[in-house]
Amino acid sequence: MNTAAFWKATFERVVRTFAQALLAVLGAGATGVIDAPWLGALSAAGLAALLALLTAIAASGGGTVGPGVTESAVDRTPRLIP
Repeated sequence: MNTAAFWKATFERVVRTFAQALLAVLGAGATGVIDAPWLGALSAAGLAALLALLTAIAASGGGTVGPGVTESAVDRTPRLIP
């Protein structure tokens, strides 16, 4: 949690979650842009983003490198033996 890579990945996930939730709420109403329930949609998206941030912070104590639960501290990149 004390690395720049963790916070960069977490910020990316929070922004992605916010955008997905906002589009989901606005798309569910299938209304025009002017008639869209913007306050409710932004509120729901903000809550989803906050939950994504809290999930990343809570999962960071599990010994993983990144903010995700499934990310491993071991580099499993395939290497060619010369």
